[in-house]
Amino acid sequence: MKPIPVPAAGTALHWQLDAPYTARHVLIVLALLVVILFTGHRTEMDKMVVMSAQAVGNLVGVVDDSQVVRGLSRVGQSMWPPVAGEKEEVARLPNLDKNHLPWFSYIEVQERTEQRLNPQTLQMETETERLEYLVQPVGYLWTVFIKMIETFEIAIWGTLLSILVSAPLAYYAARNYSPNGTTYTLARGTISLLRSAPELIVALFLVLAYGFGPIAGVLALGLHAAGFLGKFYAEDIENADKKPQEALEAIGAGKLKTLWYGVIPQVMPQYIAYSMYILDRNLRMATVIGLVGAGGIGQELKGRFDMFQYGHVATILLAIFIAVFLLDQFSARLRAKLI
Repeated sequence: MKPIPVPAAGTALHWQLDAPYTARHVLIVLALLVVILFTGHRTEMDKMVVMSAQAVGNLVGVVDDSQVVRGLSRVGQSMWPPVAGEKEEVARLPNLDKNHLPWFSYIEVQERTEQRLNPQTLQMETETERLEYLVQPVGYLWTVFIKMIETFEIAIWGTLLSILVSAPLAYYAARNYSPNGTTYTLARGTISLLRSAPELIVALFLVLAYGFGPIAGVLALGLHAAGFLGKFYAEDIENADKKPQEALEAIGAGKLKTLWYGVIPQVMPQYIAYSMYILDRNLRMATVIGLVGAGGIGQELKGRFDMFQYGHVATILLAIFIAVFLLDQFSARLRAKLI
């Protein structure tokens, strides 16, 4: 150990700290600031700030009017209350058996008065018509529940498909396990290709190939998520602790056995976390791809939205929130047990 040099007694000490930044750093920050301001103006961030400030001012009583508050209030009023039941005219239900109605349902009779032109006398006459309606107090809740089950099934099968596709891709995309540079490049390229295509775009093409329904949804979610999982899996394989692998190789274990016994136990908690995140993401995305006809609650959401039935839309959004919340709680409990 070398002794620490100490200046002689009485020596004048002069020291200084270098500035943490230079003129170059200042120029870089100014250039970034100019770019941010330019792009912010192009994306109307300045307008967003002004309108948001007006909304806050309107809520606290400082500003008289706000477009944002008016718009949100109009949407909120049209979506409240959420719809729970359904009411259909009996005449439009040819296969309805009045002696065996669905659970909690009942027949309601209403009278409708209309002014009609009598073709014989050419006079307007008042006619009263009795109409029968099938009222199902929780009928729409049941419809949404069935659609959410289908959405969850699409998310599960999309996640399983992504795991099956990404597992071999991750092996060949890991630099320390890929047989050669060609397979490594091909695996990495395939992962990038799968990840680069958004689910909604993929679903559009798959709907043309497979038709409307959950098949297109499962394939769209599975292929896109395989790109993410393949990347995450491969990087964890590359970053795994080398000591257990070297010990297995020293006793003659091959690559597959080394991977299975030396790497998989290390990365399994992360793999489970990645897979649960993909399942959560697929559940949310399954509601989006349904907008293009790929099955699930998204088709119902688009139909109700197009018919301006915002009460039904509110019910669907609440169901989506509950499903995502429950899945998040399940994922948290599962990770707590496994990690």
